Amino acid sequence: MKNEKLSTDEFNALEEIARGIKGKPSACVGRNSKRLSGIKFIKFERSGAIILTDAGRQQLFLRRCVMALRALAEAPGAVADKDVALFLGKKSHIVATGDGFAITEKGRESLADIEAQGM
Repeated sequence: MKNEKLSTDEFNALEEIARGIKGKPSACVGRNSKRLSGIKFIKFERSGAIILTDAGRQQLFLRRCVMALRALAEAPGAVADKDVALFLGKKSHIVATGDGFAITEKGRESLADIEAQGM
């Protein structure tokens, strides 16, 4: 997968598409659909529907992982999504504690690398 840097607005558009668009797309989706389609994170169906590609879903998942690591770096606690906690635990980026999760040294190093890349 390409290391595409997305803006907050582009992530918002991806999240809106992931939830499903009923009717006309929002201005946010309209502004960002050309680029997101160009980098193959979304696609347009023949019916006119806009859907996420596997790469788009993966990008959203990775963002949720980064956001969870940032939150745990600030203060140990709960991770909002079980799939994120499972993934980060398998990668040894977080460990379970009595009242939630805490970021490991490996997790801090990965987060520092992500921050250095400007993501």
